[in-house]
Amino acid sequence: MALQIGDRVPEFSLKDQHGNMFTSNSIVGSKAMVIFFYPKDDTPGCTKEACSFRDSYEEFKELGAEVIGISSDSEKSHQKFASKYELPFILLSDEKKKVRKSFKVDNNLFNLLPGRETYVIDKKGNVIMVFNSISASKHMKKALEALKSAVAK
Repeated sequence: MALQIGDRVPEFSLKDQHGNMFTSNSIVGSKAMVIFFYPKDDTPGCTKEACSFRDSYEEFKELGAEVIGISSDSEKSHQKFASKYELPFILLSDEKKKVRKSFKVDNNLFNLLPGRETYVIDKKGNVIMVFNSISASKHMKKALEALKSAVAK
């Protein structure tokens, strides 16, 4: 079972698309995070999902959140994907699927595809939204709604 609302975000460190080490603790305490786990770079659904986050990235920033995409693709694959679609946010390479396991993201579609799951984490590091759906088009909207709702409180 995936992380639940109210759970603390697991600490993790992974390399981003530029080869730099990213640590979750570098953001916790300073801004909210939207973390979306997706199956594979440059596939139709994942491209649609990443581009929807790209197109609303400024809105996420205005709400004080950093957007982070995580898949098991390599840093080099992420670099090509980010460049091809002009993705302004952080893409993390979880080749050993350690972070995916720490978030308890299950596989979808008869256990063949890595799961597609999105988390919104508040500034304090607590999970305020979990959304699990193979439908790539809904993740950005759900994350944005959750952030707007949290900011309004």
